[in-house]
Amino acid sequence: MGEFIIKMPDVGEGVAEAELVELHVRPGDPVREDMVIAAVMTDKATVEIPSPVDGTVIWLAGNIGDRIAVKAPLVRIETAEGAGEAQPVRISQAPTAEVVKPEIARPVPAAPVSAAPAAAAPPVEKPLAAPSVRLFARESGVDLRQVQGSGPAGRILREDVEQFLVQGAAPALVKGGSVKKTATEEIKLTGLRRRIAEKMVLSTSRIPHITYVEEIDMTALEELRATMNGDRREGHPKLTVLPFLMRALVKAIAEQPEVNATFDDDAGIITRYSAVHIGIATQTQAGLTVPVVRHAEARGIWDCAAEMARLADAARSGTATRDELSGSTITISSLGALGGIVSTPVINHPEVAIIGVNKIATRPVWDGTQFVPRKMMNLSSSFDHRIIDGWDAATFVQRIRTLIETPALIFIEG
Repeated sequence: MGEFIIKMPDVGEGVAEAELVELHVRPGDPVREDMVIAAVMTDKATVEIPSPVDGTVIWLAGNIGDRIAVKAPLVRIETAEGAGEAQPVRISQAPTAEVVKPEIARPVPAAPVSAAPAAAAPPVEKPLAAPSVRLFARESGVDLRQVQGSGPAGRILREDVEQFLVQGAAPALVKGGSVKKTATEEIKLTGLRRRIAEKMVLSTSRIPHITYVEEIDMTALEELRATMNGDRREGHPKLTVLPFLMRALVKAIAEQPEVNATFDDDAGIITRYSAVHIGIATQTQAGLTVPVVRHAEARGIWDCAAEMARLADAARSGTATRDELSGSTITISSLGALGGIVSTPVINHPEVAIIGVNKIATRPVWDGTQFVPRKMMNLSSSFDHRIIDGWDAATFVQRIRTLIETPALIFIEG
């Protein structure tokens, strides 16, 4: 018998550790060559780790959610042949939110031993489930091997995982047929959800926010949007408010470039950008991601809409690359119809501004002689008060308001 050691792979330049986000084996489980035994994550890049040998797992470095140092032992496997050790894996370009299966150096077997080889280990099948379901289960701290699938061929559905999460102690009946619920649930923060939490703590603890709220009359823009959607060409996406807001941002930034910047507070350096790379906060099953529409200053309304739709689909399907999820210079946050009346958006560190879009509602507005129905929307925008003074923040939002309320200005160059 021998022992084979798999080390934590090198998942990127400058990365010292990675988070263990998926485990398909436990000590005592048999494994076969090329079977995926774990997955690790760093900077939103998920890397699957296959076993290069047949054998039995005898030791794991940690549990889901633990951080393991690069090149440290990750899994020990007892084999029928001589001991070996997997070399650390090198990954040149690991895409974000995309599973990468690295190649692991094969061990050099030792001389044959006199004892009869152990019986071949029975295969351990990976639970059948869609990638989005696997991601949801991982973020919820659920081992899919413990979930009974209700889909075709035993496929595990999202509903199966949700049902597994709510299972608890047997309910106790009380008078009237109501049920007294006593079950509790503890969910470990792992993977993308933990990284979102860390990002929010970093932003709110290091950036003194100032939030400025202004209402905007959207009536004229909504009429224009309806007309353009009615006349749109085949293949063009349906226009939402966001492409118009993106173009308004470009024009307002041209007059106040200090808003389109990042701030390195450790070095005390503000970096202003001539390019306008707009992050669009997008909700996915795994949590909030921010795909980036690059060079919005060089795009028209339809181009902004098409690129935004493409990136949103990539983010939600988990195929967006690292470049598509990084490098923004200013961010837009919108919850659409759920946008509420007002919000306090958190700045996407290290940027200095974020524009929050609230819902559109028809309200009575006084026009000087009478109340008339108008489609109104609030913008709730936050700024880094170390860099942007309140006056400048108000001026910036008021310029956006003027452009949105008179949408023809958005299309006028110069």
